[in-house]
Amino acid sequence: MSEYLLLKWGTLKGWDIGENGKARAALARYASGPTSVSLLSQSDTADQKAALCELIDAINGPIRNDWSGEDMSKDDAKKYVMEYPA
Repeated sequence: MSEYLLLKWGTLKGWDIGENGKARAALARYASGPTSVSLLSQSDTADQKAALCELIDAINGPIRNDWSGEDMSKDDAKKYVMEYPA
């Protein structure tokens, strides 16, 4: 399966990053922050948002908005993550 990211509520919902070292490092950094079992109640910190933007830059596949089902450009995905209301 190819790499992909799935975003919802301004945060990370799903992914497949394969053996992508840069993506794995960014995902580890993201996961080192506080997480919630419920995606709806996840409130990413500034560091987590920065790590998620690094993950977006590192991914070699589609980035999809789970609400709309549409693929997003890397720039649009980073804007979505950074500007989503907390």
